[in-house]
Amino acid sequence: MFFDFNQKSSLLLIFFFNGIIFSFLLFKRAIAHNHNPSKWLGWFVMLSTLYISPFMFGYGGWYSKKLYREILFFIPFQQLFLLGPIIYFYTQSLLNKTFRLEKRDLIHFLPAALYMVYTIIIFVTDKLILEEYYFYADGKDKDLAFWYQIAGLLSMLSYLLLSLRYYFIYKNLAYQEVSFADAILFKWIGHFLFVFTAILVLRVLFFILNPEWWEFGSKFWYYLCFSVLFFYIALSGYFNTVRAPFALDTSLLDYPRKTNLKKEMESSKLKHSQQTEIPDLEEWKSKITKFIEQEGLYTNPNLTLTDVASSLQTNRNLISKAINQGFQMNFNDYVNAQRVDAVISKFRSGQQNSKTLLGIALDCGFNSKSTFNRAFKKKTLLTPKDFLDKKGVK
Repeated sequence: MFFDFNQKSSLLLIFFFNGIIFSFLLFKRAIAHNHNPSKWLGWFVMLSTLYISPFMFGYGGWYSKKLYREILFFIPFQQLFLLGPIIYFYTQSLLNKTFRLEKRDLIHFLPAALYMVYTIIIFVTDKLILEEYYFYADGKDKDLAFWYQIAGLLSMLSYLLLSLRYYFIYKNLAYQEVSFADAILFKWIGHFLFVFTAILVLRVLFFILNPEWWEFGSKFWYYLCFSVLFFYIALSGYFNTVRAPFALDTSLLDYPRKTNLKKEMESSKLKHSQQTEIPDLEEWKSKITKFIEQEGLYTNPNLTLTDVASSLQTNRNLISKAINQGFQMNFNDYVNAQRVDAVISKFRSGQQNSKTLLGIALDCGFNSKSTFNRAFKKKTLLTPKDFLDKKGVK
C-alpha cells in the first residue's frame, strides 16, 4: 500500500497509532469495569485521532492518488461538533458518579448528526446520482471548509465554558460538603481542561496567523502541537481513570443541567451574603464547636457535613449556614482550622520530637501533606516548619 513515510507523515503516524491503542484500552476499561469516564475519554481520544488523520494521509501522499483521494473526500474525519459535547460529558462523568446520559442530552449531538447527514447527501449526490463531482467540483475536502472550521471552533469554545462552569460548581460544593475537598477536586480534570483550552488557543492563533485553509504544509506545526497535547490527555487520562478518587454522590451536581448559574449559586449556599440569618446563631456556633472538639470529629479524614448534622440531629443546611455565617468560612476550611489547632497543640506537647510532621498531621485528620501545609499556612500565615522555628516550640 502506497504511503510516503516522510518526516511530517511519520510523526503524525506515531500519534495516530498511539491514539488508536489508547482509545481501545479506554473502551476496554469502560466495559470491563463499567467505568463511565473511560468511555467518554475513549471517544475523545478516538475523535482526536481521526482529527489528525486527513493531514497524516495528506503528508503521506494519499490525496495525490485518485483512488485514495476519492475515499478520503467522502469520510468525515474531523467531527468538530462532537468534540465539544464529549468534553462536557466526560467532565460530568468524572465529577458526578451518578451521571448518566439522558434523552434530553441527545440535543447536544444534533449538530454532529446534521453534519453527518450533509456528508451522506454529498456522497449520494456525487457518487450515486450524478456519478460526477458536483459538491466536490472544487476538489477541496469539506471537512476543511472555512464555515465548518469556524462553527466547530465556536462549538468547542462553548462546551469548554460549560465544562469549566460545571467544574467550579463542583469545587464550591465540595468545600461546602466535605472536610477532604482537596482530595476530590480532581486535579486531573483541571489539567485536562487547561490542556483543552491550550488546544483551542492554538486553534484561534492559527486562524489569525494562517487563515488560508487550503495549504497543507503551513498547517503541520499546528497539527503536531495538537497531537502532542491530545496524546498527553490520552496517556494521563488513562492512568488517572485508575487512580482517581471518588466523586461526590449528590444531586446538587445536576444544577448545571436544570437551572441557570445564579440559581445554582443560591441553591448551593455559595452566596453567603444573601442567606437569611439564623436566630440562635451563637448557640449553634457553640454547639458545633463543642461537639467537634470534644468528640474529636476532626480526626476523621472523611468527615462530611452530613455526618455532623446527623450527630447533632438536625439538617445539613442549618449546619452549613451556621458555619458560613458564624465563622465566615466553609465547612472544609472550618474543619481544617480545627485540625490545625490540634496540630499546634501537639507541637506544644513536644510530639514533633518523636513523630514526623506528616504523622502528626495524619493523626489530626489531614489526608495529605499538601493539604496540611496549605491549611496550616492559611490559618497561621506560616509553614509548619517556620511556625516551630519562629514560635520556639521544641
